[in-house]
Amino acid sequence: MQRMQHVQPVSVDDLPEYPLTSDDRLDSHYFMVWERRRWLNSDMRLKGTPECRALYFDLTNIAYDHSPVGTLPDDMDALAKMIFVDASHFKALCALEYGPLHKWRRCLCEGGEIRLMHPMVLKSLNEAIARKEDNRARNEAANTAKRLQRLRVTVAGYQVDLAKNDAAVRWMDEWLSKEGCNYRGGEWIERAMRAWSDHMFDLGRMRGQGPA
Repeated sequence: MQRMQHVQPVSVDDLPEYPLTSDDRLDSHYFMVWERRRWLNSDMRLKGTPECRALYFDLTNIAYDHSPVGTLPDDMDALAKMIFVDASHFKALCALEYGPLHKWRRCLCEGGEIRLMHPMVLKSLNEAIARKEDNRARNEAANTAKRLQRLRVTVAGYQVDLAKNDAAVRWMDEWLSKEGCNYRGGEWIERAMRAWSDHMFDLGRMRGQGPA
């Protein structure tokens, strides 16, 4: 393995820590955000050769499928194989100011592995992961609302007034989840209603035993 020679060697202690790990994945993303205007006005596009620009774009795409996502191996020979280029030719291109690895820098990844990162790739990934988390939160909120509504409708078949009690419905929903109920059939609903009744009875008794 031959490590990159066009990047100045630095102490491991001085390397930036890559913030993403192998647990941060975007398996469902078959695309990447490409800031068109930034690219059109970038030095890499304006000053790099057509070959270097093409390989730069290839490596950016490849990084999205590596682990941690957005990184490349710190290995010139391996990188040359990934983009189907002769290793010596690739190294010569990387020696150029605007070579295929323009602005790619060494970083410290989980487990102490040294890999390559690019600030714009990392920025794009952070935004994608943030959107993913936002979507997950919205989906979870929507699923919770639907689950509560189904429970409310079912409880209304037993006690209409109880179904109107938001606190009771939410408490029973949590109780059913904690009890590991996978299918909320009639028996489970009745048990949840009894548990709520016992809960309220215990609360009333505790209040009645408060300090004189």
